[in-house]
Amino acid sequence: MIKIYHNPEKDSWKSLIQRPKIKTDLLKSLVQEVFGNVKKNGDVALKQYTEQFDKVKIDDFLVSKEEIENAYNCINIELRSAIVDAGNNIKEFHCHFKEKRKVIQTKPGVRCWTEARPIEKVGIYVPGGTAPLFSTVLMLAIPAYLAGCQEIILCTPPNSEGKIHPAILFAAFNSGVTKIFKVGGIQAIAAMALGTESIPCVHKIFGPGNQYVTAAKEYALTIGTAIDMPAGPSEVLIIADNYANPDFIAADLLAQAEHGVDSQVVLLSNNSTILQKTLFALKEQLENLPRKSIAQKALENSFFIEFSDWDTCFDFSNEYAPEHLILAVKKPKKYVSKIKNAGSVFLGKYSCESAGDYASGTNHTLPTAGFAKVYSGVSVESFMKKITFQKISKKGLFNLGHTIETMAEFEELYGHKNAVSIRLKN
Repeated sequence: MIKIYHNPEKDSWKSLIQRPKIKTDLLKSLVQEVFGNVKKNGDVALKQYTEQFDKVKIDDFLVSKEEIENAYNCINIELRSAIVDAGNNIKEFHCHFKEKRKVIQTKPGVRCWTEARPIEKVGIYVPGGTAPLFSTVLMLAIPAYLAGCQEIILCTPPNSEGKIHPAILFAAFNSGVTKIFKVGGIQAIAAMALGTESIPCVHKIFGPGNQYVTAAKEYALTIGTAIDMPAGPSEVLIIADNYANPDFIAADLLAQAEHGVDSQVVLLSNNSTILQKTLFALKEQLENLPRKSIAQKALENSFFIEFSDWDTCFDFSNEYAPEHLILAVKKPKKYVSKIKNAGSVFLGKYSCESAGDYASGTNHTLPTAGFAKVYSGVSVESFMKKITFQKISKKGLFNLGHTIETMAEFEELYGHKNAVSIRLKN
């Protein structure tokens, strides 16, 4: 079911950290075909692909006000309360990301500062597939709303009846989404990047998805639409010591494995007993998991490793750069400084990854496939761009002018030099 390695040599790490993939040539070809068709035929192409991939005919992609209003009564009060509570926690955490303006004087008379502005039009992609991920709506729409984005559109795949899960609609309505569209997959990303008769184009696209969606987002970037990050299939890496609870570890591994057949879960330890006990707990819990068939496939892509020392565990983890990292150890704070690459970190055996997925307040839209080496998770800042300002007085230009003139002259950019010289002479 799952592979176990013992002290693998560093030469083998490169192959171990590879995530499961489908043939990229076929994937790229499909993405380009869909984008080309959507660009040429707009909504007609969207209808064609929705019927082909989602097996449903859609006449009007826009979710109506009536559908949104009806969603409130279609979900029970307990779920409504949970969505509101999670949303409040996410707001509480993310509202502190907005920076206050701070003016820096680099020289007397030279004042510089940065001001943030919201991205005007953003698109949110919420995966449908095998589960209604209304939590993703909260994670993306709330920071966008806090940032002040004027237009927040949401695309998500319809079900076999051509409808959107009411929990997604309720979460969207409560998070500041301006328009919701019944379209998913590559065609949804193409629609937001290019624009169609129904769906407006946006400046930046956010949201997780499978490898098809990730490839579509990467292609959108090449044609001028920004993206949050290459967020693909879910993954978790756990580092555990003999203090860890094998049942807890198994539950966290399965929580990620049930996301999709292309998900991956990894366990590292210097204790072989923990690995064996976790493997036993994993098999036991898997039998009772409703999404057993999905999780089982994901476990085939996954592995455990026994390393002889902690430093090697963290070296491997940093090389893997997991989306989620759990330190199931007795004194997790002791090891925080060893973490260089990770999307989101969970410290101690009671910090389950599910808390971050839903309601602790941090964001669950995170870099995967090793991109945690260079990308951060989504925050309010992801929905903003920064503009630098400078105000230079006469005294400031006098203090700075000679430096500028000298540098411009040696770069042989005399127009640059003259822009300073003419002012100094005056």
